[in-house]
Amino acid sequence: MANSNPEIKYTQIFINNEFVNAVSGKTFPTINPSTGKKIADIAEGDKADVDLAVKAAKAAFDRKSTWRQMDATARAKLLYKLAELMERDLHYLASLESLDNGKPYMNAVYEVYGSVYSLRYSAGWADKISGETVPSDGPHLTYTRKEPVGVVGQIIPWNYPMLMLSWKWGPALAMGCTIVMKPAEQTPLTALYLCSLAKEAGFPPGVINMVPGYGPTAGNAITVHPDIRKIAFTGSVEVGKIIMAGAAGTLKKVSLELGGKSPLVICDDVDVDEAAKIAYAGVFENMGQCCVAATRTFVQEGIYDAFVKKATELAQSRKVGCPFSQDTQHGPQVDETQFKKILGYIEIGKKEGAKLETGGGQVGTEGYFIQPTVFSNVTDEMTIAKEEIFGPVQSIIKFKTLDEVIERANSTQFGLAAGIVTKNIDNALVFSNAVEAGTVWVNTYLAGAAQAPFGGYKQSGIGREMGREGMELYLETKTVSIKLPSKV
Repeated sequence: MANSNPEIKYTQIFINNEFVNAVSGKTFPTINPSTGKKIADIAEGDKADVDLAVKAAKAAFDRKSTWRQMDATARAKLLYKLAELMERDLHYLASLESLDNGKPYMNAVYEVYGSVYSLRYSAGWADKISGETVPSDGPHLTYTRKEPVGVVGQIIPWNYPMLMLSWKWGPALAMGCTIVMKPAEQTPLTALYLCSLAKEAGFPPGVINMVPGYGPTAGNAITVHPDIRKIAFTGSVEVGKIIMAGAAGTLKKVSLELGGKSPLVICDDVDVDEAAKIAYAGVFENMGQCCVAATRTFVQEGIYDAFVKKATELAQSRKVGCPFSQDTQHGPQVDETQFKKILGYIEIGKKEGAKLETGGGQVGTEGYFIQPTVFSNVTDEMTIAKEEIFGPVQSIIKFKTLDEVIERANSTQFGLAAGIVTKNIDNALVFSNAVEAGTVWVNTYLAGAAQAPFGGYKQSGIGREMGREGMELYLETKTVSIKLPSKV
C-alpha cells in the first residue's frame, strides 16, 4: 500500500556489491518536490568514485570471471529474479518514487510494472542472440560471433527513474556487459534500492555499479573514462551533445535518447471529445515531464474552436495535489529549477501573443505544483511552439490541410515522436510515412511496448532502445575465418 513516509534504506554509492561513502566524503540533498524539503543526504560521487566503479566493472568483465563464464540462460534467470523482487517490493518502490519524484502513487505503481515487464523482455533475449555462418570464397569456414561490448556507462533522467533504469540495465545485462550507472541527482533513491535487489538476486560483484552525483563531475567522469566502451544517455539535447563530444576522445559507442517537441495532428473528421482526451493524455502525462509529450497540438480549422473549449475543460478538471492522495492525477514538477523554467515559458507565451485559456500559475504555496495550462492561438514561430518546455503546457495550433501540417510538423530540430487522430486511413498512412519521427501513433498516444524499438530522428537522438535493436547496442560483431584442409 502507499506509504507517504517510506524508510530511506540506501543513500551511499554502490560499488562491487557494497554500499560505500564517496571518496571525498561529500553528500548532496535529494528533495521532496511536494514540499521543497530535504528527504535525505546522498553520497556525492565524482571522478575518484567512478574510477573505483569502473575498476570493479572491468574486473567483473574479465574473461575468466564468474559473470563472463556464466551461461546466457543463467544471466536471464538473474534478470527474472530481479523482476520478481521488484514485484515483491512493488508498494515500497512506488512509495519511494512518489516521494522522490513527485508523480502520483498509482503512476509510480504502473512504472514499477512497466520496469518489470522491460526486464523480463530483455531476459528473453539473453539466449537468443547468435552469429551466423558466412559463405566465403576459398577453403575457409567463416562465421560471426556476437560479443558483449564490455564495461558500459549509463546515465538516466529523473522523469521515469525506474523505467529508464530497466531500459538500460536489461539489454546490457542480458547481453553480458557490466555497468557503471549515474542516476539523476534529483531522483537517486529507487536506483540505489534496486542495486540492493540486484545483489539479492545474485548478480556477481562488479556487474552493476551505481554512482550518484552531478553531471559535470560524475557524469563527465563516466563519459571520458578510457575503460568504458559505450555510453547510453537519456536526457536533454544540450547534455547529449556534451556527452557525445566527451565520448569522442576515446571513440566510445554512443546511444542517445534526447528531447522532443512532438506534433499531434487532429483532423476535422474525428469526434472532438475523443480527440481532446487523446491530446490531454499526451500532454499532461507525468506532469508534462515526458520526452514524447504532444506539446504541439495541431488542430484543423473546422473543429479548432470546439477542440480548444474541450481541451480547456479537461485541463481545468485535472486534480492537482499530493501524490499520495487517491484522487490526485497531477503531482508537482520535479524540482525548483524545472518549476521556475516552466513558469518562465508560460510568461513568454503570454508576452508573445498566445491566448492563455486556463492555468498558468502555481498551485498552493508549498512545493513545485503548476496548474495544467492550455494556450490557444499559438503560431509556429512562438517560443512555446519551438522549445521543449517539459511541463504541463499545451499549445494548440491551427492548420488547414494535411500537406501543410506535415511540413510544419517536420519544421523542427526534434524528431522523437508524432501522432495523428483521423478516421481517414489515407491521411493516417500519408502522415505516418511523411513525418520525421522515430515513433508515430495513430488514433492513440503514448502506447508503448518493450518489443518495439524507441528513439528519435534528427537531434532527438542516436540509436534505438528496446526491441532487438536495443540489444544490438550492447554487442560487438566478430568475424572468424578458419582455413579448412584441402579435402573435407
